[in-house]
Amino acid sequence: MATDPLELYKQKRDFKITPEPEGKLGEKTAVLSFVIQKHAATRLHYDFRLELDGTLKSWAVPKGPSLDPADKRMAVHVEDHPLSYGGFEGVIPTKQYGAGTVIVWDRGTWEPIGDPHEGYRDGKLKFRLRGEKLHGGWALVRMHGKQDQRQEPWLLIKERDDQARPSAEYSIVEAKPASVVSGRSVSEADGPRSLRGGAAASATAAERAPAAKKAKRTKKTPADEESEPATADHRPPNADGNRKHVSGLAALAGSRRSPLPTLLQPQLAMLVENVPPSDGWIYEIKYDGYRLLARIDENDVRLFTRNGNDWTSKLTRLAAAIDALRLPPSWLDGEIVVMDESGIPNFGLLQNAFDDASTDRIQFYVFDIPYHAGLDLTGVPLRDRRTLLRSLVADTHSPKVKFSESFDAHGNEVLANACRLGLEGIVGKRGDSGYVSRRSPNWIKIKCIRRQEFVIVGYTDPKGSRSGIGAMLLAIHDDEGKLRYAGKVGTGFDSDTLDELKALLSPLKIARTALIDKPAEARGHWVEPKVVAEVSFGEWTKDGIIRHSVFRGIRTDKPASAITRECASAVSATASTPAKSSMQATAARRPTTQGTKTGTSPNVQAVHPSLADARITHPERVIDPSSGLTKLDLVNYYAHAAPHILPHLARRPVSLVRAPSGIEHQLFFQKHSDTLKIPGLKELDPSIDPGHPPYIEVPNATALVGAAQMNVIELHTWNSTTKNIDKPDRMLFDLDPGEGLEWGLMLEAAHLVKTFLDELGLVSFLKTSGGKGLHVVVPLTPRDDYDTVKDFSRRVVEHIARIVPSRFVAKSGASNRVGKIFIDYLRNGRGATTASAWSARARKGLGVSVPCDWGELDTLRSGSQWTIVDAPERFDAGEKAWATYAKTRQTLVAPMRRLAPGR
Repeated sequence: MATDPLELYKQKRDFKITPEPEGKLGEKTAVLSFVIQKHAATRLHYDFRLELDGTLKSWAVPKGPSLDPADKRMAVHVEDHPLSYGGFEGVIPTKQYGAGTVIVWDRGTWEPIGDPHEGYRDGKLKFRLRGEKLHGGWALVRMHGKQDQRQEPWLLIKERDDQARPSAEYSIVEAKPASVVSGRSVSEADGPRSLRGGAAASATAAERAPAAKKAKRTKKTPADEESEPATADHRPPNADGNRKHVSGLAALAGSRRSPLPTLLQPQLAMLVENVPPSDGWIYEIKYDGYRLLARIDENDVRLFTRNGNDWTSKLTRLAAAIDALRLPPSWLDGEIVVMDESGIPNFGLLQNAFDDASTDRIQFYVFDIPYHAGLDLTGVPLRDRRTLLRSLVADTHSPKVKFSESFDAHGNEVLANACRLGLEGIVGKRGDSGYVSRRSPNWIKIKCIRRQEFVIVGYTDPKGSRSGIGAMLLAIHDDEGKLRYAGKVGTGFDSDTLDELKALLSPLKIARTALIDKPAEARGHWVEPKVVAEVSFGEWTKDGIIRHSVFRGIRTDKPASAITRECASAVSATASTPAKSSMQATAARRPTTQGTKTGTSPNVQAVHPSLADARITHPERVIDPSSGLTKLDLVNYYAHAAPHILPHLARRPVSLVRAPSGIEHQLFFQKHSDTLKIPGLKELDPSIDPGHPPYIEVPNATALVGAAQMNVIELHTWNSTTKNIDKPDRMLFDLDPGEGLEWGLMLEAAHLVKTFLDELGLVSFLKTSGGKGLHVVVPLTPRDDYDTVKDFSRRVVEHIARIVPSRFVAKSGASNRVGKIFIDYLRNGRGATTASAWSARARKGLGVSVPCDWGELDTLRSGSQWTIVDAPERFDAGEKAWATYAKTRQTLVAPMRRLAPGR
């Protein structure tokens, strides 16, 4: 037996090639750590690692963790890893053990329940996790596997506690797919902006040697698959093994050499109301099927859904048909459908094909090729990509793989014909656009009829000769994540479907409905909100009920928790250049109040790329009647502001000001995570506020945009970070003007505060509050506790108020500061918060707190000079104004001496 527990780890790796850490024994951490790494090797899986005895005990979990105690996830025990591996993100090169992309999906600390050595030895290890995504009780239980198995099979099981959630309602691996370190997905980490740097570049697919004939292989565990490339069992024999190559590929404008990504997130289309008036669009029919991406790499063809699920085993004949095209390494993007007798895509027939395990009729209509023959084509115009794709696919006459033809006609004509033929609608794509892995305004969809998914919350009994059920009761999630009744559907079924639905829904019956607005007319049997139905309908009523509904099928590719009302945007708000953003359009057509600035901003686009696949409910809702700004305007602003505001939010407890009904109605101030369901939001250590739910952090753009989707307008942060929570790293003075104070006196007051701080030897920075006043911020080395900093700031304020009593007061209260300025030092207490730099404010005009240079002070016109409309114009100037903020190091030792009594 090896004396070095890392010996097997080291034997499997060539550290001259792989960027993985070599590691060594003797590495230590202050507390027991854990890490879960998402690993896109031959097959995507999750590596679950617990620190014990100086190494990371490791298990490969193919499906990843589940919060449902009923899910017993397979966990294959693999070799120990060094502790330094816990921080590894990067790309393991081709032909190396575990070749593929690795990101840190979750990390934190773990606490064993009982003796961990005994539990690990006996195969029943219980523990609690305190991670950024996973919390609560868990267990790893060893199964009684066969003696000849090379790795022990274990099960990863969630304990029943407050953190548990049914898998039908929520999948944490789908809801939170990105890295907690970089915020990237595995496909982003595998792309041109690779995390691996330049030291470990893997060979491109075009540089790989032609594959040899398949050797007979033994059955492999998920852990084995890290090191061995999978072969396609469905691959038809071919005498020469040659693959098609197209000459002149390198000449495609915008292409670049790149390895074939392990995973690919598809580009998604935005739902719009009308055909764009401009030219330059390519139109295809909207297929009534499932989105599918095909990855072709030498002998291996893999088929993935839009969510990254591997469906190759479900579609073996289609995989064989794609392999028969003899393409070099490529990614193909398209849709799988089943046509009815009239040649029209039929979603019900497609679903039946899967239900009956009879997928022979399924066809794959391909419409894009983002990667091909060692080239990244995402920067190539769509027209050129489609010309290449046509040359590869259209002439093969494959019965299963078809090229999705476009139509040489105006969009309105294409839409009219599609609707006349009974199609779902059309898809428009800008011919000069590249390919992006997110929802983009360069791809739009226009539907003939309204159609979307609903959560089934109940059903009625059949009447007359009808069997099974009468109608299904439907619901959607509102902005708060609560289920609201949306009507019912009682047509579109045949007798077999009615019986199947009864069998599906009966076991889910519950006594009380999950709806928060139980309608009087809905009488029937309530069921757990786990099943999703796709329904077409004529319109929404003003009460949020659908009319003229028709059942189209059950959806198994979307979780019930993700179902909200879909709203179409006006096409002018979705088209790319030169169209104005929705914020610009709103500002141009709405009246504004005094003190707010409107106008166009060239830096603002309608839908920022960081929105990715975010679904924004009720984007048209006006949240500020004075300016006409909408929820979509706010979401777009935060999407643009993310790179600038996130450094100010990093590692700080944040409090959120939410306005579900707009700023003129009740506002909610929320600092704990007890009722919030925002993707990407991070729960902080509960010890910060014992006896209460954890504080929260907004760590990435996903959480920031998700907060805006949940009607969050303001973000307020502590003066300390989680690195040293009880020692502030800044001191803040909030200059709050009293009633009747002229703005010129506010500017004069800010000059006085800066001058006094300069005398004390303290460097300070200026920002607008986004409301009525100004903020003066003093960065600190986190040395003193909150009481010390607060007491010092109080003495500063009292001193200034004594020197200039005609301008300043040291006591709060409206009556005390009429015509004067209260310098609020109370913001420096533990738990007190202040609106972050670049935060919007829930006030008329939706002003923004903007960093400024002291030299700009006299040019400022109000504390809300910039709003979400034009604040993006200030991003560069604001960053420059505070360029030295993060590097400023100062303590209160000398300033305290200078401020001492008798000075």
